[in-house]
Amino acid sequence: MNARGNESPGMKRSWYHAASLLWIFLIALQWISFTQESWYTETTSLVLWTLAAVSILEVVLPFKMLYRTIIKAAAVLYILHKTLIDYMVYIPFGTLTERIEQFILHLPPYIWFSLCAWVMLEAALRLVTSTKRILVFLGVNIISLGILDSYTQIPLWGEIAWVMFAGMGWLVCQHFRNYQLQYPQGWKRMIRHPYKILANIAIIFSLIIVASVNMPEVPPTLTDPYTAWRNYTGTSSTQAGNGVLDIPTATESGYSREDNKLGGGFNFDYTPVMSVTTSDRGYWRGETRSEYTGTGWDEPGRVSMDNVEADQKLENNQAGKVKTKQVTQKVTMLNDNVYPILFGSYSISQVISVNGEERAERMLWNADQAELHVVTTRQQPQYPKNYTIVSEVPIIVEDELRTKTADALYSSNPADDLYLQLPSRFPERVKDLAAEVTASANTPYEKVALLQNYLQQNFNYTNNPDLSRKVSADFVEGFLFDIREGYCDYFSTALVMMARSEGIPARWVKGYAPGQMSLNSDMQAPRQPGAPIETTYTVTNADAHSWAEVYFGEYGWIPVEATPGFDMPLLTETPDVQSVDQPEEQPEEEPIQEETKTQAPEQTTAAIPAFVIWAAGAVIVLWVAYMFWRNRLSLRFLLLRLRTGKPLTPEQKVLAETERWIRYARRQGLTRSGDETLRESVTRWSQVRPSARGTLEELLMKFEQTRYSPATVTADDWKVVYQAALRLRKELKAERA
Repeated sequence: MNARGNESPGMKRSWYHAASLLWIFLIALQWISFTQESWYTETTSLVLWTLAAVSILEVVLPFKMLYRTIIKAAAVLYILHKTLIDYMVYIPFGTLTERIEQFILHLPPYIWFSLCAWVMLEAALRLVTSTKRILVFLGVNIISLGILDSYTQIPLWGEIAWVMFAGMGWLVCQHFRNYQLQYPQGWKRMIRHPYKILANIAIIFSLIIVASVNMPEVPPTLTDPYTAWRNYTGTSSTQAGNGVLDIPTATESGYSREDNKLGGGFNFDYTPVMSVTTSDRGYWRGETRSEYTGTGWDEPGRVSMDNVEADQKLENNQAGKVKTKQVTQKVTMLNDNVYPILFGSYSISQVISVNGEERAERMLWNADQAELHVVTTRQQPQYPKNYTIVSEVPIIVEDELRTKTADALYSSNPADDLYLQLPSRFPERVKDLAAEVTASANTPYEKVALLQNYLQQNFNYTNNPDLSRKVSADFVEGFLFDIREGYCDYFSTALVMMARSEGIPARWVKGYAPGQMSLNSDMQAPRQPGAPIETTYTVTNADAHSWAEVYFGEYGWIPVEATPGFDMPLLTETPDVQSVDQPEEQPEEEPIQEETKTQAPEQTTAAIPAFVIWAAGAVIVLWVAYMFWRNRLSLRFLLLRLRTGKPLTPEQKVLAETERWIRYARRQGLTRSGDETLRESVTRWSQVRPSARGTLEELLMKFEQTRYSPATVTADDWKVVYQAALRLRKELKAERA
């Protein structure tokens, strides 16, 4: 029977059990990184928290498997409930029974993602228990990620590297576990002095980090078989800079629920979404986002909302103190999709009817973001088929706003710091570009107008930008300096972040452009004198759009359109200030692109934090110093060998060591006179330092044997002298202390 068969239940859940969970969790994170491209943010968060909770409970709970499973199930249900509420997949409403019904109604399909993640974690932990199985498990993961890296637009070499790192760590833990089981006494001695193992690990990783930082940039000479075949046959016209084939994806246009990973491309989908009958053309506003992550926009946390009743006045906490125009919108949905929000012009002020009834049940109002959310229940599982709302559209006097300085706008009406948020590593050259573009402006309005004009005039609109030119990991920096083309998400995000870098509060908005105008049958019917003429706009998935909203103090939030080819009534007029737009001539744009390419290695190096590089360098310096100290005797003999031109004999080593301990004794106050022999000196020193008498006499005897005895001196003799000299140092130090 092998050692593993004798494990008790307590031993199975040992340090190796926790270490295996750590490596499995790290590998699972790489798959979560891949699925972020296609999953909703709430799904990614749910799976991540499920894996983390199950792993922690597996380690800390000292119960039997049945009890642990029950507790894990309860934790998973709690995570499901909290995640769905935090990401506003559903909003609790009504009695406890109604809340439970809402929760059960919204569980699919999220519960299946959570359960699958849990089952796969448990299966990997209990099935992958030997070195061979670990190697097979790692091979399957690496091959799968490699295939996905070749056949999709998502670069996965970083994830593959992390899987290999986790695999190495797992195999090392497996080795130590086998050693613990086969040699328990040796394991006990080893864990008494773990610093040796930790020091070796730190040195190895430090060498790898320093080598990777100083490694010259060499283009890859190998590629995966599929890419090589495509290049050989000439069917690969474009290839991403990271070796990923630029294969078109099946992404279609439409209202997105996923904003934390912007970019890529899409195909236009002209499926009808809704028709809007109104007297005034507008942008049909959906949700807003305020926290930029570097790759997109984060979902807001749980926010305070108020129940909406029929004919209730909806207060906008950040509405401006300006005149507004009341605009009624009659919306008819043309599909069966469920949206989290009602669409309308900024800002909705009242709900007239829902599904033909003059009531507004199951609606919640976010007064800070001016969003009207829909609550679906078992009794009302569908999105409203039609609704009528009233909006108060602000009327802005541009000539007046143009003259307002930042102090005049924000001193008495400051914005929340959330709308000035910049990531900790927001690129400096984006800030520099915004400062350059707005250098001639004197007011926030003029700065925003210059930024708007700069984006519209210097970048091209396309629904499938060339991502092969992207170098920067930051979405805005990659758009402004690398890709230099894109669609609404690129332009709107760039405008928001450039405005924030200039101290102007801004937020990102998504919804729909006005759509196509069609003849309304109501126009043929008699109408009251002076009543506005209503027009019907047909909105399709191709009209899905995003734009910016900028806060101007007492004037409130004003929408700003930065995407070329789109027209918004506000802030589209060019201000009468000097423009700093870059020339469009190709010869002047090429140096910018060349500069970007030369900075690519810096981007790669910056992937490792500076403090990690400095720490690795310090570890290597300490290790080199320790090796010199540890081998100082060999280095001293090497120097003597270089002087004499031949290897030292044992006699010469003993004499050299004798000279060395005599010099040390002199530094400790034991001096010799010029006519005194070594024996006379040792006799005198023994009287002064009686505690070192025995060692001094031993060293004297070895010296006299070497100098005067005809016997042959061996290597063991000088080692004895070396050990005695070390002992003498300790004795002299102790007596002096």
